[in-house]
Amino acid sequence: MSFNLNIDKHTTIHFIGIGGISMSAIALLLKDHGYNVTGSDRSESDMVKTLKAKGIPVSIGQKKENIHENSIIVYTFAVKEDNEEYIRSQELGLPMYSRAEFLGLVMKNYKYSIGVSGTHGKTTTTSMASHVLLSGNTDPTLFVGGALDAINGNLRIGESEYFLTEACEYKESFLNFFPYIGIILNIDEDHLDYYRDIHHIEEVFIKYAQSIPKNGYLIMNNDDIRASKVINSCSCNKITFGLKSGMVRAIDINYDSMGCGYFKVEYNNNTLGEIHLNIPGEHNIYNSLAAIASGIALNIPFNSIAEGLFDYKGTHRRFEIKGEVNGAIVVDDYAHHPTEIINALNAGRKLTKGKLYCAFQPHTYTRTHSLLKEFSECFGEADEVIVADIYAAREKDTGIINSQILSDKIKENNINCTYIGKLDAIAEYIAPKLTEGDVLMLVGAGDINTIWEKIKNI
Repeated sequence: MSFNLNIDKHTTIHFIGIGGISMSAIALLLKDHGYNVTGSDRSESDMVKTLKAKGIPVSIGQKKENIHENSIIVYTFAVKEDNEEYIRSQELGLPMYSRAEFLGLVMKNYKYSIGVSGTHGKTTTTSMASHVLLSGNTDPTLFVGGALDAINGNLRIGESEYFLTEACEYKESFLNFFPYIGIILNIDEDHLDYYRDIHHIEEVFIKYAQSIPKNGYLIMNNDDIRASKVINSCSCNKITFGLKSGMVRAIDINYDSMGCGYFKVEYNNNTLGEIHLNIPGEHNIYNSLAAIASGIALNIPFNSIAEGLFDYKGTHRRFEIKGEVNGAIVVDDYAHHPTEIINALNAGRKLTKGKLYCAFQPHTYTRTHSLLKEFSECFGEADEVIVADIYAAREKDTGIINSQILSDKIKENNINCTYIGKLDAIAEYIAPKLTEGDVLMLVGAGDINTIWEKIKNI
């Protein structure tokens, strides 16, 4: 396939914050297609080492000296306006693109571009759809928001016109994409540091659906309470999915001993065949239906779809079974929204023969404060919850919320909950409690997963 960004290949494309999972993938793709790529990041990391090994110069520390004339600048939302490189780029009048804007330019090179959106499940569904595309021998280019064993990381560079990526709604970034297939898994309250309310979020998802060309496809969860508004808003082809309703449905659902679903698939009331998943939970049946619908839209044979989904064993940090401690299973899950936590704990309960423990690290002050009631009510499946200090990510502590407040609210719902701020202290507290048949879930999008390293040799 031809790949052209209408940029002179002698022009440097400089990435501010190149070590991020999506930024690094874009940089490596451009390098592979012969573009001159440089970048900077705040600190050394495994990803930065990978980039350097691939021949991309990366400066540690973001200083104005890293910016040169005749460059094109790509930056992430994490880059603030007081960043030296950002300021210097503006002073020189250089072309500047956000990560999403630039990824949109990349996607225009592919006839069959797929954007996986939704408040929950993007990385898992993108990974499932990756397996479907690989099983269908489409030779796709894949951008995954986590490490996927089938491609030895988060990036696969193909030679065909198939391109798959997550499409995040944060700050309306996915409106830059214009996919041939746009998947919407669900619409829920999140990122309320940017969005006014759920109605604002719904409006933006409608705009995303309307960005799909008429010959393209909207793939929508028909069981979502906001589905009808989105579906009726756009004029492209539509394939709906769901357990209760939809064109693509899972019927005769059962679960194996690990809580993984197996079921028959109907499409327009015709049975296509059977699917057996190797990841647990009802929410992953929904995710698989979205991947199945994308395969249908692309005319991938059902047996290839089924084989691809059977081969998918999970993405790192998405209900990832890390191992055992004292006979108890330890699971790492990226869930950081109340709906995701409910889904993760429901899956964990199916795996539990003893007690279900949940060590939870809230992610960002804004999310914890704006969804405090929902967070206080979402841990009902757990026998005991241990709450760590809030992982700040891009935010600063304003003093309006903390994990002690959250812990107290959880207790008000008659849930056994303990606040232990530091991860080391949580590891020391929880490890002696674990016995045969228990499940410990490490839940959150920060560094809660490091507890596994602290307790695995106990």
